[in-house]
Amino acid sequence: MKSLSANQLDAFQEFINIGVGRAASILNDMLESRISLKIPVIEVFDTAQLQQKLEKRFNGGSFSTVRLGFSGQFSGTAELLFPTESAATLICVLTGESPDSPDLDSVKIGTLSEVGNIVINGVMGSISNLLGQHLNYAIPIYLEDTIQNLFLSSRNGLNQTIFILAQTRFEIEELEIIGDIILIFEVSSFDALIKAIDQELGMPL
Repeated sequence: MKSLSANQLDAFQEFINIGVGRAASILNDMLESRISLKIPVIEVFDTAQLQQKLEKRFNGGSFSTVRLGFSGQFSGTAELLFPTESAATLICVLTGESPDSPDLDSVKIGTLSEVGNIVINGVMGSISNLLGQHLNYAIPIYLEDTIQNLFLSSRNGLNQTIFILAQTRFEIEELEIIGDIILIFEVSSFDALIKAIDQELGMPL
């Protein structure tokens, strides 16, 4: 499987940190609660490795995710993924709804879609700006399902897919709400991404 070198991984982590910082600033301006987004670790996986990682990390539970496609010199899909409990906690904090409110489900899709759109656009905007690449974005899609159905069963040609996993913490008033940013690339797009990073780092091609 293709991978990022230590220098490439450091650069990519910096790109994502800048992006989530911008997203946190936007969310803070929108909300009364201060939100801090932190990326503790970034890893590169193939399909089998990603499935094993997420099932182990989240005990095979159900998930809420916001998915946004992007295209340009490198194209793929970005997803912001929350375990169901973290998603419900985040919605309660952002909207003031009670966890047992009958209206919680009705506001969940719109609220998580908005948060996902802000975070994903912050991350991908940072990557595209710092690498000097223009990207086009699709309309964000909200989904709920298991890991297997959500990420793996619905895709074709997964053996030719590279996943970049950025484990994320949403810190809101001392609450730690876990989630993941997952960037999904076909091999050719991943190669284009690495080439653009190398150019930015001044490395020989």
